Amino acid sequence: MRTRNLDGLTVSALGLGCMGMSEFYGTSDEAEAERTIQRALDLGITFLDTADMYGPFTNERLVGKAIAGRRDEVQLATKFGNERTPDGGRLGINGKPEYVRQACEASLQRLGVDVIDLYYQHRVDPSVPIEDTWGALRELVEEGKIRHAGISEAAPETIRRAHAVQPVTAVQTEYSLWTRDPEENGVFGTCTELGIGFVAYSPMGRGFLSGRIRSLDDLEENDFRRHNPRFQGENFVRNLELVDRVREIADAKGVTPGQLALAWVMAQSDRAGKPSIVPIPGTTRVAHLEENAAAADIELTEEDLRRLDEAAPVGAAVGDRYPDMSSLNR
Repeated sequence: MRTRNLDGLTVSALGLGCMGMSEFYGTSDEAEAERTIQRALDLGITFLDTADMYGPFTNERLVGKAIAGRRDEVQLATKFGNERTPDGGRLGINGKPEYVRQACEASLQRLGVDVIDLYYQHRVDPSVPIEDTWGALRELVEEGKIRHAGISEAAPETIRRAHAVQPVTAVQTEYSLWTRDPEENGVFGTCTELGIGFVAYSPMGRGFLSGRIRSLDDLEENDFRRHNPRFQGENFVRNLELVDRVREIADAKGVTPGQLALAWVMAQSDRAGKPSIVPIPGTTRVAHLEENAAAADIELTEEDLRRLDEAAPVGAAVGDRYPDMSSLNR
């Protein structure tokens, strides 16, 4: 597996998002999830992404259990800021300095590690100056509890203000063939200018670009995608047309649509004006992990990239990314 540099943190060129192993995407299987994480490490996918709110709290414990005895192989990322109760209740976004420290200590304990490699602010708290939140992160770096700090779904000016207090190693935001917002909202330009890495979550469009989802009947009743605007009504139909265009190109290359979608994201790191980009596709099964891992070996020609840009241009997907977009791009 190749590697990428996220402003001083070297990670595998393809990471693993662990959220769906505990919540949001239907029924979970902890034993299969643990096998998937361990198989990822075997394949050289060593950049693992979790958060305290996934589960809530159970995903960090799962990841910690899976990497026990292999900590030195892993670049471990987790997040704070989306505050939840143990029973799943949501308390809102919290960026208070005292909460940053409290959340970090709790994550270290659940993960069973002494230090977190990359600690993200999951969402920006508009009631707390970003300088205050990032002052707390700087202290955690100085104390050796975290090695690097990142931020998720932040606006360019917020990224700049945070970076002035403590270097931002990575910005994590949704990015894929059907979510190309960072190309036009200034996030990529800011990251490139400041030398900040970019981590792309949902690089397969929440699984839509895999081509496996043809109707809502393909999703379990408790799958949160059933409530995502892009999976609703006419939006769903229009977005399937995008997937079918990607599938046509994938078939011509002899790869799956999901593999092509991942290869496209990885290829963006080598295009002018873009930062170092690492996708973190999520999966709950070893078989799907192995399929995703093979995407790292796919070489895309300029003609391939041109066709994909035409098949899925900026703004091609129909519908908002979330039912409530108010906490994004702050």
